[in-house]
Order: sequence, then C-alpha cells, then structure tokens
Amino acid sequence: MEELSKNGQVGQAAMKAGIDRKTARRYVKAGLLPSETAQSRDWRTRQDPFAEDWPVIEGWLAATPELDAKSVFEMLCEAQAGKYEPGQVRTLQRGIRRWRAAKGPEREIFFGQEHRPGEAAQTDFTWATELEVTILGQAFSHMLCVFVLPYSNWQWAVVCLTESLMALRRGLQAALFNLGRIPTFHQTDNSTAATHRIPQGEGQSVPGQKRPFNEEYVGLMRHFGMNPRTTEVGAKEQNGDVEASHRALKYRLNQALLRRGSRDFSSELAWQVFIDEAVRKANTTRSTRLGEELAVMRVLDVAKLPEYREETVTVSTWSTVRAKHCAYSVPSRLRGEKVQVRVYEDRIEVRYNDTPQMTCERLRAGDKRHRIDYRHVIWSLVRKPGAFARYVYREEMFPSLVFRCAYDAICVNNAGTAGDLEYLRILHLAAGGSEADVQAALELLLAGKSPITCDAVKILVQAHAGVCGRPDVACDAVDLASYDTLLEEVAL
Repeated sequence: MEELSKNGQVGQAAMKAGIDRKTARRYVKAGLLPSETAQSRDWRTRQDPFAEDWPVIEGWLAATPELDAKSVFEMLCEAQAGKYEPGQVRTLQRGIRRWRAAKGPEREIFFGQEHRPGEAAQTDFTWATELEVTILGQAFSHMLCVFVLPYSNWQWAVVCLTESLMALRRGLQAALFNLGRIPTFHQTDNSTAATHRIPQGEGQSVPGQKRPFNEEYVGLMRHFGMNPRTTEVGAKEQNGDVEASHRALKYRLNQALLRRGSRDFSSELAWQVFIDEAVRKANTTRSTRLGEELAVMRVLDVAKLPEYREETVTVSTWSTVRAKHCAYSVPSRLRGEKVQVRVYEDRIEVRYNDTPQMTCERLRAGDKRHRIDYRHVIWSLVRKPGAFARYVYREEMFPSLVFRCAYDAICVNNAGTAGDLEYLRILHLAAGGSEADVQAALELLLAGKSPITCDAVKILVQAHAGVCGRPDVACDAVDLASYDTLLEEVAL
C-alpha cells in the first residue's frame, strides 16, 4: 500500500513488496490490510474423536483437576480398549487446555514486585557442571554461589564445591568486598547453609519463620550489619531475580569459553579469575542503576571474616583427628597433642602451635568417612606387623591397585605375619622415598612373575635412580668484561 501510494503502479508495488500481482490487486480492491481480511473459523476440518466421551472426561477433570491429558487418555484406553490411537493424544491435550481456560479451577498468579535501590541482595547456588570445565584435563564438578542486587542486577559469582555455610560465607564476602557497599537485607532460600529444620514437637525458635536461622549464619549477618530473611518453603519465585540470572550467567560464561577456544584451566583459581572477568564485563552495562544503589547503601567498613571454622581437638592414639564427623590421619609425632583443625570448604588444615602440620582435601558427600595417609602410620606398622591383618583402615594401606596386587603375590609364598611384614617394608620404602619409583619396580616384578621382596624392589629403585640421576651440566666461565661494555653503552 505504501509503494502504491508513491507511483500508483500495482505491478511495481507488488514486486517491491514481494507478493504476487494478483494478490496485490485483491488487497487494493478490498481496501483492507491482510490482517483485516482474515476470518475466524467456526467449523472443524475433522470430527472430534473424543466428542462422545467428553462428558465423562469433564467429570474426571471436575473431580480431579490435577489430572493431565496423558493420564486421562490412559484411563479412556483402559475403559474402552482399541477405541483410541496414540496419535490422538495431542487432540485431547488441546481440548483439556480449552476446558481448563473456560471452566477449570482458579490458577495461582504471581505479582511483580517493585525493587528499591540498595534495599536487598539475593544469594543462591547453581550447578556449573554443564559448562564442562576441566582442571588439568580432569572434569571439574562444582557449583557457583551467585550474588545479585535485584534493582540493578549487579552480580558476582564464586566457585564452590558444596551448598554449605562456608561456601555461602565465601561467596557473600567476595561480592561485598568487590561491591564496597552493604545492602540492608540479605535474602536466601531455605537451604541448610542459612536455616535448619525444626525437630518435631518443638516450637519455632524465630517467630514468623518456618525454618529458623543457623547461629553461624546469624553471626555472619551481624558482622556485616545486614538483616537476614528467607523465602517461604517451596516458594523459589520469591528469590526470582537470582534464580533467573543463573541461565544468563551460564550462557555468558559458555560464550566466553567458546571465544577462548578451550575449557581446560591450570587450576581452580585460574577458572575463578576467568569468571571474574566475564562478570565484570556484564556489570559494566548496569552502571547507571548501580550508581543509584551505591548512593543509598552503607559503606563496607568491617574486616573480612576467616573462610574457615576452627576446632581444637586431641590427636587420638590412632594418630587421627575428627572434623565434621570424618577422620583424618596426621603425623604420628602429634599423638596425644592438642591441635587446631581448620575446616575450609574444600580442604582441612591441621596446625600445632599455630604452625601448619598437614593439609589435605576435605571429604565431601558420598566419599568415605575417613582419609588415612599411609605415610603417617607406616613406621608403627612395620614395628607391629601383627596389627595389619585386622587394621580398621587396612584398605588405605594400598596406595594403588599395583600395591594391592603385589601384596596378594607376596602372600602366596609368605603366609600370615611374614607376608604382611614383607609388604609393610615395601610400603615403608615408598613412604621414605618415591612412591612412583616403588610402584614402577613392583610393576616390573609382577610382569616378570619374579618373587616380590623388599630387597628386590630396593635394587630396582636404586638402579632406576642411577640411570635417571642428576645430569652433568657444563657451565662456561662468565666473562665479566661484557658487563663493562654494557655500562659504557648505558653511559652513552
């Protein structure tokens, strides 16, 4: 119509509009737009296969509105076998959808909320395994603790391994110290990081809260001067801003990984730095509304809390300490001493007189409830080989399958304590030197079906050390005159 008003030529106008000349003439003759010529259809192109049974279907839906179309279809097929075909389910779904809209029960609706600058922050966890990030070639299963200001959508994300209070503290502090301001409220869902269940028979400890806050979480909020609040149980939409940000954040990270050309990182820290850069770029588009928030928020004027929980425990006679219901071995020289155990989100650190003695990866859900390092106990086991047969942590004394196969081969020719002692001497050799060298020696003996003894392993290890010993490096004498020449050139 626009082109026709310019030159009055129907054919030329039709060509520019990309439609047939006859279609253009029809529109010109009618004097109506295409959208205005469309007519509603009040007839069916085929007979409704469910018309005969529709009163029965309505009765089922009225009695049980939660039934879905597939369940109704299965009920019809059971009542009248062979009458309906699987391809008719879609027709039934459309009919039930129309019935729900016209006669169905009232549905729950949601109400958009007005966010105020600097009033609240929302925190939530989301799995990031779908990004397929690897650390030195190994799949990295992890989560992100995401912090969002609903008014400006400013966000921050921190790598974490569990949905725990330690992870929440780490993520919250990282966001606040990058923001430099503190909002009035901090909102989370009802995860165990912030709340705990109320045992049956007990009253609510916090009025108005279905799940009371954990004391440590309340202490975290008190330190930063924020008021804690949670969503209602099962009402994730109340934390909707941070929930909705997960998809966009992971999409942005995925695009950044595609541009990088690799999903492998040298360490967890390198992956976190990559996330920080991606989030900073996203936050630059939110500077206007963020400025409004920063103007009304309180300045961050407190120190960062330590990102660990410290406990003082006594090392048992088994040379172990317990932390979060798990056992960890420590050097035997600490037996009977009081040590400080720092529980981080991802590791355990044992300190004596404020000096680190041992650090290891923290056990996670699904792992065994103990982590025993054979190097901590092997010296005592060599002196007491009779204890090995029924040692509680006996399986931890096999660092790899090769060591287990070697033990079985030793026991073929050395029964009882004699075989245990021979194996423990080999394990002692690994603890005092290189476990990899000892394992390589065991592999050679197993492959050659030779008798496995500590002396045989020691000979192979020493031979390997001689072949791969310290290389001779020729060092040329340094000509100091070259430095004088350099100084002369600098002076010029």
